[in-house]
Amino acid sequence: MSHAPLRFFFDYVSPYAYLAWTQLPTLAERHGRALEVVPVLFAGVLNTLGTLGPAEVPAKRFYIYKHTHRIAHDLGVPFVFPSAHPFNPLLALRVTAAVREANAQRRLVSALFSAAWAGGGGLMEPERVGACVGTVGLEVQALLAAAGTPDVKDQVRRNTEELLAKGGFGVPTVLADEELFFGVDSLGHLERFLRGEDPLSREERERLRTLPMAASRL
Repeated sequence: MSHAPLRFFFDYVSPYAYLAWTQLPTLAERHGRALEVVPVLFAGVLNTLGTLGPAEVPAKRFYIYKHTHRIAHDLGVPFVFPSAHPFNPLLALRVTAAVREANAQRRLVSALFSAAWAGGGGLMEPERVGACVGTVGLEVQALLAAAGTPDVKDQVRRNTEELLAKGGFGVPTVLADEELFFGVDSLGHLERFLRGEDPLSREERERLRTLPMAASRL
């Protein structure tokens, strides 16, 4: 059985990523897997693929706001929409990438997600991001300064490119043994995969990957 870590590609702008995060640490622990957090810029993914984000389509925007409230209710987790959405998550992503120690990084991810989606005051001002850094015992000014360095900026960019290179197209995405699971609604499928009970064989996955198109709108 593989013991490779689960890699969680996320952006704080996504309420679905927050909802997935409320479940993933315990899911990973159940299966004896480490959990690696990989902050990516969702807007960069969309720009590369030439697609709109769900919050950029008015009808879909209203729907996902209702949908995420209902999922949060089902999961029994706190959920408070920020004062405006979408918001710019870049500083929070870069601060996360600047933390090198895994446990500290996961604590910071939880704090930043809570600020964005659990009534913690949001992430739209640098002061809010700094407050999250402080609450988990990290050096505020040092991390805010590190977030502006070329190395950290490049790390977020490289993370985003890695998601795209793996075949990812959005957040949240979990990479498990080179298989992608997209969205909070795929966590049950991820569990079955980790138990060795995936209903899709490797051969069927490959057939679907190369399935020809018989029609196109383009």
